[in-house]
Amino acid sequence: MALVLHGVRTNKNVLKALIAAEYTGVEVELVQNFEMGVSNRTPEFLKMNPLGKIPVLETPDGPIFESNAIARYVTNLKKDNPLFGSSLFENGLIDQWIDFSSLEIDANILRWWKPRRGFSVYLPLVEEAAITALKRALNALNAHLASNTYLVGHSVTLADIITTCNLLLGFSVMLTKSFTSEFPHVERYYWTMVNQPNFRKLLGEVKQTETIPPPVEFAKKPAQPNEAVKPKAKNEPKKEAKKESSKPKAEETPEAEEEAPKPKPKNPLDLLPPSKMILDEWKRLYSNTKTNFREVAIKGFWDMYDPEGYSLWFCNYKYNDENTISFVTLNKVGGFLQRMDLARKYAFGKMLVIGSEPPYKVKGLWLFRGQEIPQFIIDECYDMELYEWTKVDTSDENQKERVNQMIEDQEPFEGEALLDAKCFK
Repeated sequence: MALVLHGVRTNKNVLKALIAAEYTGVEVELVQNFEMGVSNRTPEFLKMNPLGKIPVLETPDGPIFESNAIARYVTNLKKDNPLFGSSLFENGLIDQWIDFSSLEIDANILRWWKPRRGFSVYLPLVEEAAITALKRALNALNAHLASNTYLVGHSVTLADIITTCNLLLGFSVMLTKSFTSEFPHVERYYWTMVNQPNFRKLLGEVKQTETIPPPVEFAKKPAQPNEAVKPKAKNEPKKEAKKESSKPKAEETPEAEEEAPKPKPKNPLDLLPPSKMILDEWKRLYSNTKTNFREVAIKGFWDMYDPEGYSLWFCNYKYNDENTISFVTLNKVGGFLQRMDLARKYAFGKMLVIGSEPPYKVKGLWLFRGQEIPQFIIDECYDMELYEWTKVDTSDENQKERVNQMIEDQEPFEGEALLDAKCFK
């Protein structure tokens, strides 16, 4: 029997199998006139997948459900299919990216999208957690794609098919340009993939959403009918009745208090004692000083610096031996600074890419509010663990001079040329 796929052609999970079939040269027949909510509720369909979910693939040996399993089955029908890579190791990497895109990207897009479509209750904190997790995943994918056209090897694999289909829903209904612009390599990858001939044949023209749908408000549960009102006793004091009726409305309906927006918790750094150093003033001085930098900006920095309210840190990339390609190294630093945006109110930084030939060294200087590196930065910016951090001892003149050199982009720096210097302000 021919392979028969049950599902809707526009569904991203159905498309995984259809695109894999195009690359593999396998004929897969899509059931005609499939109607969600009807076709997938029939006894025949539920016998193939008791959960009633699509897609389901009918094979000569029986039905298979779950989209990734179906795509793998279709791909396996061709011996030594390049969609599985050229080695056992590449095959493992392909499975790695399939799992990553399903668990870290697709799952969090759905956690964001479903409540806004009314498929589940909209809770702002749940949505915020989903967006944070999605950005973390896209940052990791963006870093990988900075030096790779495809996820594994030098041609399309099953990992690219499944990852692109997982991104499809996001780009179509949730991920606006203002959101995805933070991940330029993911953008480049996505548009490259959807315009591949085998993708375009099934997807047609793909567009990116311009708006995010507003959350669907669930109708409140109707109030239960009150018990029959008892007649008021004739001797009930009027004053007492007036007292009861004067209760605040919020007491009569305690749920109203729960619906009121709760104040956003303050960042712990905002609770520190006031500092004489105004960070924005230093940033303006740094930006506006064009000549006599040592005499104006550097001197001004130390005049402003408050060692009780702020701390200085050197950072050194742990894996400098891997920095063998200049543009990849620069992209790595640029991505780090991009992800540090959450600290803009509390930090100033300089990142130097050092060396005239590979391997390039990445070193930095950071000014943070408080005496330690803020915990929320460590928690949210995964790049932090890629660096060794050393607190600057400003009583040491050698360390203090190193701070000066890093702020002003002195070249040569520690005997080597500067490939680039980036500022976070």
